Amino acid sequence: MSTFDKVSVDITVVLGTTFMPIHQVLRLGRGTIIELESSEDDAVHILANNMPVAKGTVVVNGNKIAVEVGNLLPRPADMR
Repeated sequence: MSTFDKVSVDITVVLGTTFMPIHQVLRLGRGTIIELESSEDDAVHILANNMPVAKGTVVVNGNKIAVEVGNLLPRPADMR
């Protein structure tokens, strides 16, 4: 078994972002809908350990949501 097989990476997919005043954040509750500054056709951002690594598309696979990786982002020079 390779040493890399033992390394875990936290993958996060960002659907979108928004800003809201703190008084709205304090009133958030079950059922609250937060509108994002993106549409359903926009690419999602894929992060590995909080570092942007790719963009992708949300797909529905049976009854699960998945992300299809579209394009990989260039790595910073210090990460090569």
